[in-house]
Amino acid sequence: MARVDCSKICPEWPCEQPEEFKGVWVVAETDDDGVVEASLQMLTPALRIAEKLGEPVTGILLGPPGVSKLADELIKHGADEVIVVEDEALKDYYPDVHGAVVAELARRYKPSTILIAATSRGREMAPYIANTLRSGITADCTDFDVDEKTRDVLLIRPPFAAIMLAYIRTPTRRPQIGTARPNVFPVPPRDETRQGRVRLEKVDVPKPRARLVSRRKLERREVPIEKAEVVVAGGRGLGGPEGFKLLERLAALLGGVVAGSRKAVDAGWIPPERQVGQTGRSVKPILYIAVGISGAAQHMIGVREARRIVAVNIDPDAPIFNQADYGVVGDYREIIPALIEELEELKKRGPRAIEEILAEQIETAEPGSP
Repeated sequence: MARVDCSKICPEWPCEQPEEFKGVWVVAETDDDGVVEASLQMLTPALRIAEKLGEPVTGILLGPPGVSKLADELIKHGADEVIVVEDEALKDYYPDVHGAVVAELARRYKPSTILIAATSRGREMAPYIANTLRSGITADCTDFDVDEKTRDVLLIRPPFAAIMLAYIRTPTRRPQIGTARPNVFPVPPRDETRQGRVRLEKVDVPKPRARLVSRRKLERREVPIEKAEVVVAGGRGLGGPEGFKLLERLAALLGGVVAGSRKAVDAGWIPPERQVGQTGRSVKPILYIAVGISGAAQHMIGVREARRIVAVNIDPDAPIFNQADYGVVGDYREIIPALIEELEELKKRGPRAIEEILAEQIETAEPGSP
């Protein structure tokens, strides 16, 4: 690894050599149910990076007294050790407070890489950490790799309308920081036999710049699109919001949820939290039905983990047909009602007739399989 000529970098930055930094960190987010799944997913790229670098994987847990009981969940999914900071001041989440604590831990232990799930919290905390440490950060990565010669982590993401991939590196600064949206990576298999070290640390937790006045938990009326096994999505080809009423009927029969492309969200036909794609959410359903969606690369990034993709589009040259497992060329206003009618007839055979067909897809389909 080449040494950095500190005279050629910003004089406001401390002079540090990349070789001084070791270890791959995953900053874990928690909620009332424990470690959020998106953080466990980040262990997958962390393990791959750590293997290539020959470095350990460390989970970072912050929270009130008692949060250390969640450390075992990170270890069972692949972390070699977990650093825990327990403090009553960390009971409520503040980006500046939590970010400052992670930055202080990074100064002490000097990890080479920090990975954070790009949840709403991760998106605001990660830049705070990077700025505090005067380090580089790449958001919304779709993959990671390692240059084995320089030991730089390659943070891979699709720029420029997603028509290519950018390989971004931070050759002179550490730690290298990257985020990835939920569902871009799978959760590593749980291994009940894994053992790891839990390290309790004391940090002077700063006072927040804001004050939490109240908190209210929103009740979800349906499964979030990123958790659904069946997603029926509509795009600009629907021509208006009335088309989504058909999709709601179809989704209800299939036990799924309705989503949309960015064009549909921008037009106000569907809420932003249901957007699928590069600037929306990533989904991993058993069945993804795309209706009136052209299949631009930005959208397909969000469905690359889908097991089966069915496309309905009036344009036979729509790019989505190149990636769909099944394609139907025609007017959705004729095709979807016909499909609904067939499903209603199928359901008359028994209350679980449709579910049994979908269950077969679970057993036989793999992501990206034909």
